[in-house]
Amino acid sequence: MAQSPTIAIPRKKTDDVDWATPIRTIISQSYGESPDTYTSECANLQRCRQDAVKGAGSDQTGRDLLYKYFGQLELLELRFSEIRVTFPWHDAFTSKLTTQTSLAFEKASIIFQIASTHSSIAISQNRSDPEGLKRSFHYFKTAAGMLTYINDNFLHAPSTDLSKEVVKFLIGLMLSQATEVFYEKLVDEKKSNALICKVAAQAAYLYTGLSEEVKEFMGKGIFDRNWVTLVQVKAKYFTALSQYYRSLIDSSADQHGDAVARLTVAEKVAKEAHRLAQTFSSDFLYTVSPTLPVDAGTAMTDLTKSFHTLMSEKRTEAERDNDLIYNAICPPEATLPAIDKFPVASAIPIQEVYGTPEVQKTIGPDLFAKLVPLSVHESASVYSEEKAKLVRSEVEKAEVADGDARAALDSMGLPGSLRKWREIVSGGSNGGDESGVPAEVGVWADEVRRDGGMQSVTKKFAELDVVKKTVDEELVRVANELDSESRECEAMRVRFEHLWEQEPSASLTRTLRQDLKSHRDAFTAASTSDAQVVKLWTSVRPDVDLLLSGPAPLESYFAGPPGEPQQSLLDLTDDVGPSADSAGLKDLRKKIDELDDRMGRVNKIKRERAEVLKDFKEKVQNDDVSHLLLLNRRTPGNVEPSLFQAELAKFQPYQARLGATIQAQAATMDEISNLYRSLTSSSKSREWLKKSEAKEKKRGEAIGRLIHAKEGWMDTVETLNKGLRFYADLTGLVGVLRRNVSGFVGTRGAERAQMVKKLEADTGNGGSGGKTTQIPPPIPPPKSPIGGGMGLEQSFASMGLGDGAKSPPPPPPSSQQQSWLQSTSPTPQPPIVQSSASYGRSSQPYSPLPPPPLPPARFSGLPPPPPQPQQPQYNPQYPSSPSSGSSLPPSDPYARLFESLGGAGTPSTPSYPPTPSQPQYSSPAPIQSQYQSQPQLQQPQYQPQQQPQYQSQPPQQYQYPSQQQYGAPAPLPPGHPSYSYPAQATQQPTQPPQWGQPPTRQYSMPPPPPQTQPYGGYGR
Repeated sequence: MAQSPTIAIPRKKTDDVDWATPIRTIISQSYGESPDTYTSECANLQRCRQDAVKGAGSDQTGRDLLYKYFGQLELLELRFSEIRVTFPWHDAFTSKLTTQTSLAFEKASIIFQIASTHSSIAISQNRSDPEGLKRSFHYFKTAAGMLTYINDNFLHAPSTDLSKEVVKFLIGLMLSQATEVFYEKLVDEKKSNALICKVAAQAAYLYTGLSEEVKEFMGKGIFDRNWVTLVQVKAKYFTALSQYYRSLIDSSADQHGDAVARLTVAEKVAKEAHRLAQTFSSDFLYTVSPTLPVDAGTAMTDLTKSFHTLMSEKRTEAERDNDLIYNAICPPEATLPAIDKFPVASAIPIQEVYGTPEVQKTIGPDLFAKLVPLSVHESASVYSEEKAKLVRSEVEKAEVADGDARAALDSMGLPGSLRKWREIVSGGSNGGDESGVPAEVGVWADEVRRDGGMQSVTKKFAELDVVKKTVDEELVRVANELDSESRECEAMRVRFEHLWEQEPSASLTRTLRQDLKSHRDAFTAASTSDAQVVKLWTSVRPDVDLLLSGPAPLESYFAGPPGEPQQSLLDLTDDVGPSADSAGLKDLRKKIDELDDRMGRVNKIKRERAEVLKDFKEKVQNDDVSHLLLLNRRTPGNVEPSLFQAELAKFQPYQARLGATIQAQAATMDEISNLYRSLTSSSKSREWLKKSEAKEKKRGEAIGRLIHAKEGWMDTVETLNKGLRFYADLTGLVGVLRRNVSGFVGTRGAERAQMVKKLEADTGNGGSGGKTTQIPPPIPPPKSPIGGGMGLEQSFASMGLGDGAKSPPPPPPSSQQQSWLQSTSPTPQPPIVQSSASYGRSSQPYSPLPPPPLPPARFSGLPPPPPQPQQPQYNPQYPSSPSSGSSLPPSDPYARLFESLGGAGTPSTPSYPPTPSQPQYSSPAPIQSQYQSQPQLQQPQYQPQQQPQYQSQPPQQYQYPSQQQYGAPAPLPPGHPSYSYPAQATQQPTQPPQWGQPPTRQYSMPPPPPQTQPYGGYGR
C-alpha cells in the first residue's frame, strides 16, 4: 500500500561553549586537586559536545553522539552540580537565541535534539518493509518518551520549543504517527478487520485531537502551516478508514443497513480528506517544510484520491445489494454506534533507552571517574566494611568445617589407615610385593658401587696410613735436629764458658719449636679423628657388605633378618591375609570400598567449597557501588541502608552454596565415622591390623639399617677425603718447617765451627792467660717415647745443667761497686714478648719485634781494653720458606688449615645416626718465614688455644758477671796480667743488627777466669 508522509521534529541550533575553565575552577576550589591532572578529560568533554550538536546529522551516528554527550552530562552533574557555563541555544521553531548558565537547560536541549533525531530516523524508514515498520514504530515512541522526560523534569522553560504546550503537542504527534505506522503493519499482515478498525479509530482520535490543539498555535507562528493541514487531512483520512472497516464488520454480521450508512459516511469524509490533501499539495514546498518528506504533497493526494474512489465504489455496491437483496433500513449517521478504539502506542521512557547495554557501551566510561566526591568515598568505605563482614563470616564457616573434617579424619587415622586396611585385604602392600627388596635399596647399592664401593675405602685408609707415617717421621727429624743443635751449642758454652759468645738456641728457636709443637698437636688431633673414622667404618662395614652383596643375599635379608630364624616378613605376609575367612574378607572389602567412596565425596565437597569461596571473594572484590552512590547522591532521604541491602543480596546465591557444602560434609563425615567404627570393632580385624603393623615395623627397621649403612659409607669416604687433604697440606707445612730448621741448624753449625776455631787459636796463642778446662762431652739423652726429639730441659739434665748442684752465689758487691754498677748499667729494657707465630709476619695480624741484640759495652771514662783480634762477622743467610705462620691447633685440625690455604672450606657431611660420632678434623696454621720482611696486612684476629710452653725463657739481655761476682779478692793494678776493670761490662743499646746476623759485641774487659763448677743452667 502507499506510504503516508509523517512529520519530524526540527533540530535546535547552538554555538560553542567553554567547558574547561569552569571545570578547572571547581576542581581547584572544591576538590583541592590540580586542574592540570584533568586537562585531557576537559578536552574530551569539549570535543564530545562539538560532535553531538554540530558535527553529526539526523541519523544513527548523530543519535549515538547525542547519547554519549547526554550520558556524560548526567555524570558530570553528579560532581559539578554547581557549575555555571553559558549555553546558547536557538529555538527550534522561532530560531530565537536563548542563553542560560544552568546545566538543566543544556540537558533539556540535548534531549530535545535526541527526540528530533529519533523522529527523523522514524520518517526515513521504508515502511513497505516489515523491519522498516518496526524501526519507525520504535523511534516514534522513543521520541515521545524523550519529550515526556522534558515535561516531567524541567520547569519554567526559557524557550518556546521547550514549553509544556509545545512539548505536549509534539508528544501527541509522535504517538499519532506511531499508531499510524502500527495500522500499516496490521494491514500488511492482513490482521482482522475488527483490530484494524480499532487501531484506525485510535489514529483518527489522536489526529483529531491534534487538529484541535494546533488551532491554538495558528496565530503565534510556531508550527509550519503544512503541519496543520497534514494533521487535518490525516484526521479525516483515518476517520473514513475506521468507518470503512466497521462497515465490513457490519456486513459480515448481516447488518447491511449499518454497513451502507457507514460507507456513506466514509465516502463523505474521504472526499473532505481528498480536498484538504489537494490544498496541502498545492501549498507544500520542501524548502519551506524540511521536516516533511520531499514527496509529501503528491503522496498524500494520491492516497486520499484512491481511497475516496474506493469508498464511492463500495457505497454504490452496498446500496445496490441492499436494495435488491437485503432491503435493510439505513440508520442516520448520528445513530450509528461509536467505534471502539485500541491504543497501541505509548512513549518509551528515557530510562529504558539508556538502560540497554548498547547505549551504555556508546556512552563509555565516565570522563571524570577519578574525581570522586568525599561523601561518595565515605559511603563506599561503609559498604566495603559490610562486604568484609560478609566475607569473614563465610570464610570462618568454611574454615570451621574444614577443621572439623580434618580433626575427625585424624582421630580415625584416615586416609593412612584406609590404605593399611586395603593392604591387609590384598595380602600385603602393592599386591603382596612388600616382602621383596625395595627398589630404593638397589639404587643405594648402585650409588655405592659407582663411587668405588669397599675398595675405595680400603685404598683411602692405606693412603692415610702412609701419609701419617711420613708426617710423623718428618716431625721426629725436625725435633731431633733442634735438640741436637741446642746440645752442641750448650756443650761449647760449657767448654769455653764466658768466652763462648754464640747466642743461646732457646731464644732463636722459640718460633720453630712453637711451629713444631703446633704441627705435632694438629697431628695428634688428626690422629684422634682418624680413630673416629675407623670406628665409624667398623660400625657400618657389615651392613655395607650386605648392601653390596647382590639381589640374593638382600632378598634373604628381607625375608628374615639375622637372629630371627623363621619368623620372617614372608611368614607375616602369609599370616596377614584373612584367606580362611572368605565371608569376613568380603565384608571387609565392602566396608573399605564404602569408606573410600565417602572419603572421595568429602574431598569433592572440599574442592567445591573452595571454588565457591574463591568465586565469592572475587565477586565481592570486584563489586563497586561508587557509581550507584554517585547516581543516588541527590536522592532525598538516606538511601544507603536500602541500597547496601539490595547490593549485598546479590551474594546470597554464593552463601547458599557454601551452606549446602557444609551440610553435605557433615552428613558424609557421620557416615565415615559409622563405617570406620564398624570396620575396626571386630576382634578379627584388630588381629589382622596388629600383624600388619608388626610386619611394617620389621621391614622399616631392615630398610633403616641399609640406609644407615649407605650414609655411613658416604660419611666415611667424605671424611677420609678430608683427612687426606689435611695430611697433604700438613706434609707441605712440615716440609717447610724442615727446610727452615735445616737451614737454621746448618748456619748455626758453621758459625760455631768458626767460633771454635777462633777460640782454639786464641787459646793456643795464650790469649786467655790460662788453660781451657777439658770437659768430657755430655751423655746423649734417651729418645722421647712419643717419637719426638728430647726436650731442652731433658738435654740440660743430661749435661748436669738442670736442677743438680748449683754454684754458690757470689758475694754481694760493695757499696762502691753497687753505685758504679748503677751508674754504668743501661736502662733495663722491658721483655720483648713474641707471639706464637713463626718467622715471617707478612700475612699475620700482628708482627713480633726482632729479638733484642746484645749491644757492645762501652765505659765512659775508662781506658780502652787491650786490642782484640778482629772477629769475623757472620751473616748467616737462613733459607727462605714460603710465607707461612704457626698457630695453635683449633678443635677441628682440618678446618683452619683449609681456611688458611685459600678459604676452601671442607665439604659438609650429611648427618646420619650418631653411632659412633663423626670425627672432626682441623688444620694447623701454616708456617711463615720471618727472614723476608713484608708489609703488614690486616688479618682477622683469632685466639689460639692455650698450649704448654717449652723450657726456654723469653729473650733477655745477656750480661756477663763482674769479676767481683766471680770471687776475685781485690782489684789488681793496671798492667797486671790478670787485671780487670772494677766494673761489669755494660751494654748500651745501639742500632740493632739485621735479623739473621749474629750480634757483635765490644767488650771493655777480659773474660773472667774459668770456673771449676758446672754451668748453672743458662736460659732457665
